[in-house]
Amino acid sequence: MSLKFFHRLKKMAVYEQIGQGYDLTRRADPDIAARLAVHLQIKSDSSYLDVGCGTGNYTLALAKYGGLWHGVDQSKQMIDAATNKSNIVAWQVAEAEALPYADGSFSGVLCTLAIHHFAALTPSFREIYRVLAAGHFVLFTATPEQMSKYWLVEYFPEAIHKSAEQMPSLENVKYALNEAGFNSVNIEPYSISENLQDLFLYSGKHRPEMYLDENVRSGISTFALLASADEIAAGCQRLAADIRTGRITDIVNKYENNHGDYLFVIADKVAT
Repeated sequence: MSLKFFHRLKKMAVYEQIGQGYDLTRRADPDIAARLAVHLQIKSDSSYLDVGCGTGNYTLALAKYGGLWHGVDQSKQMIDAATNKSNIVAWQVAEAEALPYADGSFSGVLCTLAIHHFAALTPSFREIYRVLAAGHFVLFTATPEQMSKYWLVEYFPEAIHKSAEQMPSLENVKYALNEAGFNSVNIEPYSISENLQDLFLYSGKHRPEMYLDENVRSGISTFALLASADEIAAGCQRLAADIRTGRITDIVNKYENNHGDYLFVIADKVAT
């Protein structure tokens, strides 16, 4: 067994564990879902695919805008949870680099906060290009450059560094999309709002106390997969102290920037 394959199995096992309580803190944010719907240009008579769909939160949110939806994820635990929520989406366990669909099956493809779990970008993007008839492939992701500007690095430096290392750079994402055949790539920065409902990694940007909640941390892969118990304990202790004294305001302000906290990446496939 190769070391890479071993690490992948370990990651999948942890995701099976995360899936058990994932929906306690993770849900589709209406504003993010609305932007995804705009970029996908959803039509009621077309079919769409969510790759790395998790427990189906965004799949189901987007299905309300219309269309026939499919969702795939490598975690059976996640897909089981999605199936228990609704049968209006066709759920399936599958890898991004081996999608179980015919060429040109979909009018749009979605992937939210999941490309860093792909075994490799270009083969996965080629598969997505293959199953896309013509239309948009819409990604919601973060870059290492963006993550380095999260104030969380003050309290959990090793975990944030490891997490940033896993994230493909925007340059690599664009290169892989072009290699896969996509015709054009557009970028829209996204900054965390104060009332964000989906509690992913930087969702507590304006609510630092959120990270003191073990339930919140358990649904965030950076803490569940990459942070040691010692780092979490020490970081939370320092964070709690800074919240009490008000020093947290200075820390948050130090990391303010105009580059966005996440990105929407919209890649186009033009009909031939």
